[in-house]
Amino acid sequence: MPTTKTPTTKTLREGSSRKRAAILTAARELFLADGFDRSSVDAIAARAEVSKRTVYDYFGDKQTLLQAVVDDVGQSLIATIGRILDDTLTDPAESADLEDVLVTFSTRIATDMLGSAEHATLRRLVRAQTGHPPDQSENPMADTPDEALAERFAAFAAAGRLDVPDPRLAADQFIALTFGVALNRYGSANAAEDPRVQPLIVEGVRTFLRAYQAT
Repeated sequence: MPTTKTPTTKTLREGSSRKRAAILTAARELFLADGFDRSSVDAIAARAEVSKRTVYDYFGDKQTLLQAVVDDVGQSLIATIGRILDDTLTDPAESADLEDVLVTFSTRIATDMLGSAEHATLRRLVRAQTGHPPDQSENPMADTPDEALAERFAAFAAAGRLDVPDPRLAADQFIALTFGVALNRYGSANAAEDPRVQPLIVEGVRTFLRAYQAT
């Protein structure tokens, strides 16, 4: 009696990193220029200078390709956050004025990351993916910079600069008090373009330090 094989999901090719990057770039450009629905796999393949079969072999279908583009942009933004953390919140012992350090960090996040073209691109791509403006649950970086910031706050607590029994909660509250307020109030946090943002950040940092600065 013949046995029936259970269908399995097709294994996608890892393939050439150059070709993968070319496909992701082409897809991102077309999704943004023409919209997800109007961007064909044929057009993506032509722009990436690969075959249509290669696009399918690497990504399976157009929806999976969109997710890959979203993840790629998200990773770029995560790298930006890492650079800002390394520039501003490095050695707790050398951070003379904690208020200045945290204001500088928040301003850099608000301007260099949240105010960047990459972040605007991410929001547009997620909207194309879901059909509505992205909320926090659909953000591929929903826990970043929260987790990374929590690690830095724990280091500042170990150095006696902050009193944070729960570093992740402190990070969540810090974000909500600073650039989170600007995003909620103005829909943007770019302090370089909107003079209303910086005073919110400064006051948010001061409120945070009243609760968490070590005495």
